[in-house]
Amino acid sequence: MIWYPYQQMKTMKEPYKITDAQGVWLYTKDHRMIDSVSSWWSVIHGYKHPLLTEAIKSQADCFSHVMLGGLTHEPVQKLADKLADWLPGDLDCCFFSDSGSVAVEVALKMALQYYVNRGEIKRTKVLSLTHAYHGDTFKTMEVGDDEDYHFILEAYGPNPNVIHIPTDIPSLEKTFELCHSELNCLIVEPLLQGAGGMRMYDISFLKRARELCDLYDVLLIFDEVATGFGRTGNRFVADLVLPDILVLGKALTGGYIGHAVTVANKKVYDGFYDNDQNKALMHGPTFMGNALACSAALKSIELFEQEDYLSKIRRIEKITRQEMKGFTDPRIKEVRIMGGCVCIEVHDPAVLQGYQQFAFEQGVFSRPFLNYLYAMVPYIINEAELLQVLRTMKAWFRR
Repeated sequence: MIWYPYQQMKTMKEPYKITDAQGVWLYTKDHRMIDSVSSWWSVIHGYKHPLLTEAIKSQADCFSHVMLGGLTHEPVQKLADKLADWLPGDLDCCFFSDSGSVAVEVALKMALQYYVNRGEIKRTKVLSLTHAYHGDTFKTMEVGDDEDYHFILEAYGPNPNVIHIPTDIPSLEKTFELCHSELNCLIVEPLLQGAGGMRMYDISFLKRARELCDLYDVLLIFDEVATGFGRTGNRFVADLVLPDILVLGKALTGGYIGHAVTVANKKVYDGFYDNDQNKALMHGPTFMGNALACSAALKSIELFEQEDYLSKIRRIEKITRQEMKGFTDPRIKEVRIMGGCVCIEVHDPAVLQGYQQFAFEQGVFSRPFLNYLYAMVPYIINEAELLQVLRTMKAWFRR
Protein backbone atom coordinates (compact mmCIF):
# COMPACT_ATOMS: atom_id res chain seq x y z
CA MET A 1 0.00 0.00 0.00
CA ILE A 2 1.09 3.58 -0.66
CA TRP A 3 1.40 5.96 2.30
CA TYR A 4 0.61 9.33 0.70
CA PRO A 5 2.12 12.68 1.76
CA TYR A 6 0.35 15.23 3.96
CA GLN A 7 -2.73 13.01 4.22
CA GLN A 8 -4.77 11.37 6.93
CA MET A 9 -4.93 7.99 5.23
CA LYS A 10 -8.18 7.01 6.92
CA THR A 11 -10.14 9.93 5.48
CA MET A 12 -8.28 10.88 2.27
CA LYS A 13 -10.12 10.99 -1.03
CA GLU A 14 -9.02 8.72 -3.85
CA PRO A 15 -6.14 10.36 -5.76
CA TYR A 16 -6.42 10.91 -9.49
CA LYS A 17 -4.59 8.13 -11.32
CA ILE A 18 -2.36 9.55 -14.05
CA THR A 19 -1.83 7.41 -17.13
CA ASP A 20 0.04 9.92 -19.31
CA ALA A 21 1.31 13.50 -19.33
CA GLN A 22 2.25 15.87 -22.13
CA GLY A 23 3.10 19.58 -22.01
CA VAL A 24 1.01 21.16 -19.25
CA TRP A 25 -1.57 18.34 -19.36
CA LEU A 26 -2.09 15.38 -17.06
CA TYR A 27 -4.22 12.50 -18.33
CA THR A 28 -6.35 10.01 -16.45
CA LYS A 29 -8.10 7.11 -18.17
CA ASP A 30 -10.97 9.31 -19.33
CA HIS A 31 -10.07 12.91 -18.48
CA ARG A 32 -7.35 15.51 -18.91
CA MET A 33 -6.40 18.51 -16.78
CA ILE A 34 -3.85 21.30 -16.73
CA ASP A 35 -1.30 20.89 -13.97
CA SER A 36 -1.55 24.32 -12.33
CA VAL A 37 1.06 23.51 -9.65
CA SER A 38 3.81 22.01 -11.85
CA SER A 39 4.11 18.90 -9.67
CA TRP A 40 5.03 20.89 -6.58
CA TRP A 41 6.54 23.75 -8.60
CA SER A 42 9.22 21.73 -10.39
CA VAL A 43 8.06 20.81 -13.91
CA ILE A 44 8.87 24.16 -15.51
CA HIS A 45 9.27 22.76 -19.06
CA GLY A 46 6.11 20.68 -18.88
CA TYR A 47 5.87 16.92 -19.24
CA LYS A 48 7.49 14.64 -21.78
CA HIS A 49 9.79 17.32 -23.19
CA PRO A 50 11.67 15.49 -25.96
CA LEU A 51 15.06 17.02 -25.21
CA LEU A 52 14.91 16.26 -21.51
CA THR A 53 13.69 12.75 -22.20
CA GLU A 54 16.49 12.19 -24.69
CA ALA A 55 19.14 13.53 -22.27
CA ILE A 56 18.06 10.97 -19.67
CA LYS A 57 17.83 8.10 -22.19
CA SER A 58 21.22 8.89 -23.65
CA GLN A 59 22.89 8.90 -20.24
CA ALA A 60 21.11 5.70 -19.23
CA ASP A 61 22.61 3.98 -22.28
CA CYS A 62 26.03 4.75 -20.76
CA PHE A 63 25.33 4.37 -17.04
CA SER A 64 22.68 5.67 -14.67
CA HIS A 65 24.58 6.19 -11.44
CA VAL A 66 27.94 5.86 -9.77
CA MET A 67 28.77 7.10 -6.28
CA LEU A 68 30.84 10.26 -5.85
CA GLY A 69 32.89 8.67 -3.08
CA GLY A 70 36.20 8.04 -4.83
CA LEU A 71 34.61 8.29 -8.27
CA THR A 72 33.45 11.06 -10.56
CA HIS A 73 31.94 11.39 -14.03
CA GLU A 74 31.45 13.86 -16.86
CA PRO A 75 27.79 14.90 -16.23
CA VAL A 76 28.45 15.95 -12.63
CA GLN A 77 31.64 17.76 -13.61
CA LYS A 78 29.84 19.60 -16.41
CA LEU A 79 26.94 20.56 -14.15
CA ALA A 80 29.26 21.86 -11.41
CA ASP A 81 31.17 23.90 -14.00
CA LYS A 82 27.94 25.21 -15.53
CA LEU A 83 26.52 26.29 -12.18
CA ALA A 84 29.78 27.96 -11.18
CA ASP A 85 29.74 29.89 -14.45
CA TRP A 86 25.99 30.60 -14.42
CA LEU A 87 25.39 31.63 -10.82
CA PRO A 88 26.25 35.13 -9.56
CA GLY A 89 29.36 36.16 -7.64
CA ASP A 90 31.66 33.45 -6.37
CA LEU A 91 28.96 30.87 -5.74
CA ASP A 92 31.22 28.24 -7.25
CA CYS A 93 31.41 25.25 -4.90
CA CYS A 94 28.69 22.67 -5.50
CA PHE A 95 27.67 19.96 -3.04
CA PHE A 96 25.02 17.76 -4.63
CA SER A 97 22.26 15.84 -2.90
CA ASP A 98 19.02 14.07 -3.73
CA SER A 99 16.32 16.46 -2.47
CA GLY A 100 15.72 20.05 -1.46
CA SER A 101 15.29 19.18 2.22
CA VAL A 102 18.64 17.39 2.32
CA ALA A 103 20.29 20.27 0.48
CA VAL A 104 19.02 22.68 3.15
CA GLU A 105 20.29 20.31 5.85
CA VAL A 106 23.69 20.47 4.17
CA ALA A 107 23.59 24.27 4.11
CA LEU A 108 22.77 24.45 7.82
CA LYS A 109 25.48 21.92 8.61
CA MET A 110 27.98 23.94 6.57
CA ALA A 111 27.09 27.11 8.43
CA LEU A 112 27.50 25.55 11.87
CA GLN A 113 30.73 23.74 11.04
CA TYR A 114 32.19 26.81 9.32
CA TYR A 115 32.37 28.48 12.73
CA VAL A 116 33.27 25.32 14.65
CA ASN A 117 36.24 24.94 12.30
CA ARG A 118 37.27 28.47 13.35
CA GLY A 119 36.94 27.61 17.02
CA GLU A 120 33.78 29.72 17.46
CA ILE A 121 31.71 27.04 19.17
CA LYS A 122 29.17 29.43 20.68
CA ARG A 123 27.67 30.34 17.29
CA THR A 124 24.95 27.73 17.57
CA LYS A 125 21.86 29.77 16.68
CA VAL A 126 20.06 30.02 13.36
CA LEU A 127 17.97 33.06 12.46
CA SER A 128 14.93 32.25 10.34
CA LEU A 129 11.64 33.82 9.34
CA THR A 130 8.17 33.40 10.73
CA HIS A 131 6.02 31.29 8.38
CA ALA A 132 9.20 29.72 7.02
CA TYR A 133 9.20 26.34 5.34
CA HIS A 134 12.48 24.64 4.40
CA GLY A 135 11.52 20.95 4.24
CA ASP A 136 10.35 18.07 6.37
CA THR A 137 13.59 16.57 7.66
CA PHE A 138 14.28 17.34 11.30
CA LYS A 139 16.68 20.28 11.09
CA THR A 140 14.69 21.86 8.30
CA MET A 141 11.56 21.50 10.41
CA GLU A 142 13.36 23.24 13.28
CA VAL A 143 14.26 26.28 11.21
CA GLY A 144 10.80 26.24 9.64
CA ASP A 145 7.86 27.89 11.33
CA ASP A 146 4.74 26.11 10.20
CA GLU A 147 2.81 24.33 12.91
CA ASP A 148 0.44 22.82 10.37
CA TYR A 149 3.31 20.75 8.95
CA HIS A 150 5.73 20.49 11.86
CA PHE A 151 3.59 20.21 14.98
CA ILE A 152 5.39 16.96 15.84
CA LEU A 153 8.30 19.07 17.15
CA GLU A 154 6.11 20.16 20.04
CA ALA A 155 7.17 16.87 21.62
CA TYR A 156 10.64 18.37 22.10
CA GLY A 157 9.53 21.74 23.38
CA PRO A 158 10.97 25.13 22.32
CA ASN A 159 14.23 25.02 20.37
CA PRO A 160 16.85 27.28 21.97
CA ASN A 161 18.96 27.36 18.81
CA VAL A 162 16.44 28.82 16.36
CA ILE A 163 15.11 32.39 16.35
CA HIS A 164 12.19 33.39 14.13
CA ILE A 165 11.47 36.94 13.07
CA PRO A 166 8.94 38.58 10.72
CA THR A 167 10.04 40.11 7.42
CA ASP A 168 10.40 43.65 8.71
CA ILE A 169 13.69 45.50 8.99
CA PRO A 170 13.31 46.73 12.63
CA SER A 171 12.91 43.12 13.84
CA LEU A 172 15.90 42.09 11.75
CA GLU A 173 18.09 44.88 13.11
CA LYS A 174 17.07 44.31 16.72
CA THR A 175 17.78 40.59 16.55
CA PHE A 176 21.22 41.12 15.05
CA GLU A 177 22.02 43.72 17.68
CA LEU A 178 21.07 41.38 20.53
CA CYS A 179 22.15 37.97 19.21
CA HIS A 180 24.81 38.42 16.51
CA SER A 181 27.60 36.77 18.49
CA GLU A 182 25.54 33.56 18.76
CA LEU A 183 24.34 33.40 15.15
CA ASN A 184 25.97 31.21 12.53
CA CYS A 185 23.48 32.00 9.76
CA LEU A 186 20.31 33.67 8.59
CA ILE A 187 18.28 31.41 6.30
CA VAL A 188 15.42 32.73 4.16
CA GLU A 189 13.17 31.81 1.28
CA PRO A 190 13.94 35.02 -0.62
CA LEU A 191 10.99 37.25 -1.62
CA LEU A 192 8.45 34.40 -1.73
CA GLN A 193 7.65 32.07 1.15
CA GLY A 194 6.06 29.01 -0.43
CA ALA A 195 4.41 26.43 1.81
CA GLY A 196 4.08 29.04 4.57
CA GLY A 197 1.33 30.68 2.51
CA MET A 198 2.82 32.14 -0.69
CA ARG A 199 3.78 35.19 1.36
CA MET A 200 5.65 37.90 -0.54
CA TYR A 201 7.96 40.55 0.88
CA ASP A 202 10.21 43.35 -0.32
CA ILE A 203 13.79 43.13 -1.55
CA SER A 204 14.80 45.86 0.93
CA PHE A 205 14.64 43.28 3.73
CA LEU A 206 17.18 41.08 1.96
CA LYS A 207 19.48 43.99 1.18
CA ARG A 208 19.54 44.98 4.84
CA ALA A 209 20.06 41.34 5.82
CA ARG A 210 23.13 41.21 3.58
CA GLU A 211 24.51 44.35 5.21
CA LEU A 212 23.99 43.02 8.72
CA CYS A 213 25.46 39.61 7.89
CA ASP A 214 28.55 41.36 6.56
CA LEU A 215 28.76 43.66 9.59
CA TYR A 216 28.48 40.87 12.14
CA ASP A 217 30.18 38.05 10.18
CA VAL A 218 27.07 35.86 9.87
CA LEU A 219 26.45 33.61 6.88
CA LEU A 220 23.45 34.34 4.67
CA ILE A 221 21.65 31.32 3.17
CA PHE A 222 19.08 31.58 0.39
CA ASP A 223 16.77 28.60 0.09
CA GLU A 224 15.79 28.95 -3.56
CA VAL A 225 14.49 25.41 -3.92
CA ALA A 226 11.10 26.91 -4.76
CA THR A 227 12.01 30.45 -5.83
CA GLY A 228 14.92 29.64 -8.16
CA PHE A 229 14.74 29.31 -11.93
CA GLY A 230 12.41 32.25 -12.41
CA ARG A 231 9.49 31.65 -10.08
CA THR A 232 9.71 35.16 -8.55
CA GLY A 233 10.22 36.76 -11.95
CA ASN A 234 13.98 36.85 -11.37
CA ARG A 235 16.30 34.14 -12.62
CA PHE A 236 17.41 33.77 -9.01
CA VAL A 237 16.83 36.21 -6.18
CA ALA A 238 20.56 35.67 -5.60
CA ASP A 239 21.09 37.78 -8.74
CA LEU A 240 19.72 40.75 -6.76
CA VAL A 241 21.26 40.07 -3.35
CA LEU A 242 24.19 37.68 -3.09
CA PRO A 243 24.08 35.02 -0.36
CA ASP A 244 27.00 33.02 1.00
CA ILE A 245 25.19 29.73 0.41
CA LEU A 246 22.49 29.05 -2.20
CA VAL A 247 20.22 25.99 -2.21
CA LEU A 248 18.59 24.82 -5.43
CA GLY A 249 16.27 21.89 -6.19
CA LYS A 250 12.87 21.21 -7.77
CA ALA A 251 13.29 22.92 -11.17
CA LEU A 252 17.04 22.15 -11.21
CA THR A 253 16.27 19.06 -13.31
CA GLY A 254 13.10 20.50 -14.83
CA GLY A 255 11.24 18.30 -12.36
CA TYR A 256 12.24 15.12 -14.17
CA ILE A 257 14.38 13.51 -11.45
CA GLY A 258 14.86 14.43 -7.80
CA HIS A 259 18.15 16.27 -7.32
CA ALA A 260 19.43 19.33 -5.48
CA VAL A 261 22.58 21.31 -4.86
CA THR A 262 24.01 23.41 -2.06
CA VAL A 263 26.33 26.03 -3.58
CA ALA A 264 28.82 27.79 -1.31
CA ASN A 265 31.05 30.76 -1.96
CA LYS A 266 34.82 30.62 -1.68
CA LYS A 267 34.84 31.98 1.88
CA VAL A 268 32.70 29.10 3.11
CA TYR A 269 34.59 26.51 1.08
CA ASP A 270 37.93 27.75 2.37
CA GLY A 271 36.64 27.28 5.92
CA PHE A 272 36.75 23.51 5.30
CA TYR A 273 39.85 23.32 3.09
CA ASP A 274 42.56 22.11 5.45
CA ASN A 275 45.03 19.34 6.19
CA ASP A 276 42.96 18.49 9.26
CA GLN A 277 40.50 15.70 8.43
CA ASN A 278 38.24 16.86 11.26
CA LYS A 279 37.55 20.06 9.30
CA ALA A 280 36.13 18.16 6.30
CA LEU A 281 32.39 18.24 5.60
CA MET A 282 31.34 14.74 6.65
CA HIS A 283 28.24 14.34 4.55
CA GLY A 284 27.47 12.18 1.52
CA PRO A 285 24.03 11.26 0.14
CA THR A 286 24.15 8.01 -1.82
CA PHE A 287 22.64 9.52 -4.96
CA MET A 288 24.45 12.86 -4.92
CA GLY A 289 25.60 13.82 -8.40
CA ASN A 290 23.40 11.15 -10.00
CA ALA A 291 24.36 10.98 -13.67
CA LEU A 292 20.78 10.90 -14.97
CA ALA A 293 19.81 13.89 -12.84
CA CYS A 294 22.90 15.87 -13.83
CA SER A 295 22.20 15.20 -17.51
CA ALA A 296 18.61 16.37 -17.08
CA ALA A 297 19.76 19.46 -15.20
CA LEU A 298 22.24 20.44 -17.89
CA LYS A 299 19.56 20.16 -20.58
CA SER A 300 17.03 22.01 -18.40
CA ILE A 301 19.41 24.94 -17.91
CA GLU A 302 20.14 24.96 -21.65
CA LEU A 303 16.41 25.21 -22.40
CA PHE A 304 15.96 27.96 -19.80
CA GLU A 305 18.70 30.00 -21.45
CA GLN A 306 18.04 29.35 -25.13
CA GLU A 307 14.28 29.81 -24.99
CA ASP A 308 14.43 32.99 -22.88
CA TYR A 309 12.31 31.70 -20.03
CA LEU A 310 12.37 35.02 -18.19
CA SER A 311 10.30 36.45 -21.05
CA LYS A 312 7.86 33.55 -20.70
CA ILE A 313 7.54 34.30 -16.98
CA ARG A 314 6.98 38.01 -17.61
CA ARG A 315 4.19 37.06 -20.02
CA ILE A 316 2.63 34.76 -17.41
CA GLU A 317 2.75 37.53 -14.81
CA LYS A 318 1.30 40.12 -17.20
CA ILE A 319 -1.63 37.90 -18.19
CA THR A 320 -2.24 36.97 -14.57
CA ARG A 321 -2.31 40.59 -13.42
CA GLN A 322 -4.68 41.53 -16.23
CA GLU A 323 -7.03 38.64 -15.49
CA MET A 324 -7.06 39.10 -11.71
CA LYS A 325 -7.32 42.90 -11.79
CA GLY A 326 -10.28 44.04 -9.74
CA PHE A 327 -11.21 40.50 -8.71
CA THR A 328 -12.54 40.42 -5.16
CA ASP A 329 -14.98 38.64 -2.91
CA PRO A 330 -15.88 39.12 0.77
CA ARG A 331 -14.39 35.69 1.51
CA ILE A 332 -11.02 36.71 0.07
CA LYS A 333 -8.39 38.30 2.27
CA GLU A 334 -5.84 39.09 -0.44
CA VAL A 335 -4.77 38.24 -3.97
CA ARG A 336 -0.98 38.10 -4.41
CA ILE A 337 0.99 37.85 -7.65
CA MET A 338 4.73 37.57 -8.20
CA GLY A 339 6.41 36.23 -11.33
CA GLY A 340 5.04 32.76 -11.99
CA CYS A 341 2.99 32.58 -8.80
CA VAL A 342 -0.55 33.71 -7.99
CA CYS A 343 -2.23 33.13 -4.63
CA ILE A 344 -5.74 33.81 -3.36
CA GLU A 345 -5.76 33.84 0.44
CA VAL A 346 -9.19 33.40 2.02
CA HIS A 347 -10.27 34.23 5.56
CA ASP A 348 -11.67 30.78 6.30
CA PRO A 349 -10.13 27.57 4.94
CA ALA A 350 -13.60 26.02 4.76
CA VAL A 351 -14.21 28.25 1.73
CA LEU A 352 -11.82 26.10 -0.29
CA GLN A 353 -13.31 22.72 0.61
CA GLY A 354 -14.34 20.99 -2.59
CA TYR A 355 -12.27 23.21 -4.87
CA GLN A 356 -9.96 20.44 -6.05
CA GLN A 357 -12.84 18.40 -7.43
CA PHE A 358 -14.45 21.52 -8.89
CA ALA A 359 -11.19 22.34 -10.67
CA PHE A 360 -10.87 18.76 -11.90
CA GLU A 361 -14.29 19.07 -13.51
CA GLN A 362 -13.10 22.27 -15.23
CA GLY A 363 -10.00 20.52 -16.56
CA VAL A 364 -7.50 21.86 -14.01
CA PHE A 365 -5.46 20.04 -11.38
CA SER A 366 -5.08 22.14 -8.25
CA ARG A 367 -4.00 21.44 -4.70
CA PRO A 368 -5.08 24.24 -2.35
CA PHE A 369 -3.88 24.06 1.24
CA LEU A 370 -5.09 25.72 4.42
CA ASN A 371 -6.28 29.24 3.45
CA TYR A 372 -4.43 29.32 0.14
CA LEU A 373 -5.62 28.72 -3.40
CA TYR A 374 -2.66 29.20 -5.72
CA ALA A 375 -1.16 28.42 -9.09
CA MET A 376 2.48 27.94 -10.12
CA VAL A 377 2.12 26.87 -13.72
CA PRO A 378 4.72 25.34 -16.06
CA TYR A 379 6.44 28.15 -17.97
CA ILE A 380 5.54 26.66 -21.35
CA ILE A 381 1.82 27.25 -20.75
CA ASN A 382 0.00 29.15 -23.49
CA GLU A 383 -2.41 32.00 -22.91
CA ALA A 384 -5.60 29.97 -23.36
CA GLU A 385 -4.38 27.35 -20.88
CA LEU A 386 -3.31 29.97 -18.36
CA LEU A 387 -6.67 31.73 -18.61
CA GLN A 388 -8.39 28.39 -18.05
CA VAL A 389 -6.50 28.03 -14.77
CA LEU A 390 -7.16 31.61 -13.62
CA ARG A 391 -10.83 31.63 -14.62
CA THR A 392 -11.39 28.35 -12.82
CA MET A 393 -10.00 29.95 -9.66
CA LYS A 394 -12.33 32.93 -10.09
CA ALA A 395 -15.33 30.77 -10.98
CA TRP A 396 -15.18 29.05 -7.60
CA PHE A 397 -16.16 32.33 -5.93
CA ARG A 398 -18.89 33.11 -8.47
CA ARG A 399 -20.89 29.90 -8.22
